[in-house]
Amino acid sequence: MDLVLKNCRLIDEVSSYFIGIENGKIKAISKSPIKGEEIVDINHNILSPGFIDPHVHFRDPGSPEKETFKTGSMSAANGGFTTVFDMPNTKPVTSTYKNFKNKIKTGENKSVVDFGLHSGVNNLDEIKKIAKLKPTSFKMFMDLHSNQEIEENFRNISLLNKELSTNYKLSLHCENKKIIKENTNLFREKKVSAIDYSRIRDTNSELASINQGLKLSEKYNVPIHICHLSTTIGLKSVMNFQRKDLVSTEVTPHHLLLINEAFNKYGTMTKTNPPLRSVNEGLNINQLKDIDVVGTDHAPHTSDDKNKGIWSSLSGIPGLETVVPLLLTQVNKGNIDLKTIVERLSKNTSKTFNLKTKGKIVIGYDADFTVLDIKKEGRLNLDNFYTKAKYSPFEDMEYKGIAVMTILRGRIIMDNGEVYTTQGKYLK
Repeated sequence: MDLVLKNCRLIDEVSSYFIGIENGKIKAISKSPIKGEEIVDINHNILSPGFIDPHVHFRDPGSPEKETFKTGSMSAANGGFTTVFDMPNTKPVTSTYKNFKNKIKTGENKSVVDFGLHSGVNNLDEIKKIAKLKPTSFKMFMDLHSNQEIEENFRNISLLNKELSTNYKLSLHCENKKIIKENTNLFREKKVSAIDYSRIRDTNSELASINQGLKLSEKYNVPIHICHLSTTIGLKSVMNFQRKDLVSTEVTPHHLLLINEAFNKYGTMTKTNPPLRSVNEGLNINQLKDIDVVGTDHAPHTSDDKNKGIWSSLSGIPGLETVVPLLLTQVNKGNIDLKTIVERLSKNTSKTFNLKTKGKIVIGYDADFTVLDIKKEGRLNLDNFYTKAKYSPFEDMEYKGIAVMTILRGRIIMDNGEVYTTQGKYLK
């Protein structure tokens, strides 16, 4: 074997295992020792399938002062992620064949982890061209489109799937443009504070958009992925939807672990779309079992961008290097079990986006692993992070449990906070 991992604890297994790796693939799984050119001792820590983040914004190209594919992917590796899917709202937007192809090159030149790319929506001809490059999904920000445009995008993806015999998803940012505009006009006449942002983009906005997406998904037989779900009422609507085969859901750590009262402490640092919710409206860690995947919505900005008041501050919270310790802390508190966390960071994401060789520790799969020390304690220290975004509402928070090693296709890319430059590949 090229590499053997010894003393590995697997989820729901009592014994320790040896994992043999050859040519970047899992070659053997054994309770008995395996010979190899290199032996790495996992020290009886948990060996999980490599974590996959379906929702990141690496700002590359266009805004290198906020993040680049290199710094973002190093942040991913440090957080325990072996694969990420980047969103299309860069400069220029990746909604044309040319821009999409250029971003693939950017990622291939800079990324430390494997990656996929969500495409923006465009006219049918451009969508067909982009489909040849195998996007992760087509992303639609429903708060930026009229009802007519939204339905047209569903129709185009339906036509694409029928013509090419594919099954592309529409990933949806579910907020209603009309409701947001009406609330914005209402609040502009008042004296507002940061917490009012959660009332401008209110729960009705998300629910109306989710229901619209579900209805059009069924009408056009187009599968949808609901990004960063933030409300209990929105989750209930999805759970009551009859066509379970057409919909998947995602939640961020900040929507699970923070409420809108955080605005009173952290101000516009916590401004994000959709916003944090009240304790009665938002989601909590116990509801994670009803949601398919965790996505960080890693959305870095400069500190100046985050401190321009409620109207002008940009929306987004970085999350790649905080999500794992935050969720493992919840495991250690007894609020959720480890298997649920690992599935929503790996196995379920792989299944949702149809990755054939990732998300499981199975012979023949990519040798992607996240090693978890579930008892290691510390405080979240932004000085040790690789992201360019030097702000977080979780800064200095105590944690128990963290990713201590990240292995991509049989290569160690992070070891106890030190990230090694390697070359990720684009997932086609």
